[in-house]
Amino acid sequence: MREMLAAGSNDIFVSSVSIWEIAIKFPLRKPSAPPFSASEAVRHCRTIGYTLLSITPEHAAAVGTLPHHHGDPFDRLLIAQALTEPLRLVTADRRLAAYSDTVIPC
Repeated sequence: MREMLAAGSNDIFVSSVSIWEIAIKFPLRKPSAPPFSASEAVRHCRTIGYTLLSITPEHAAAVGTLPHHHGDPFDRLLIAQALTEPLRLVTADRRLAAYSDTVIPC
């Protein structure tokens, strides 16, 4: 995954879903929370040239077409975005690979 991110030939998209999840988890200060705020994540993504992917009505509607392999609403929306765009989804959650071969578990 690090090689893919570092390769200049790949366009990197960061979903608003991920920013939203950071905004919810960061203030909780749990061990599993990210070590940076959502505002910091947005600023960093823009600084290094990542494309921020907004949530569209098509993404939201696509969630309703997904089989229920996974119950997390954030992950289900990420899958819907990846399938709708289409984009590859890089994730540490190997359960998401059940949705599509476009998911890259790492």
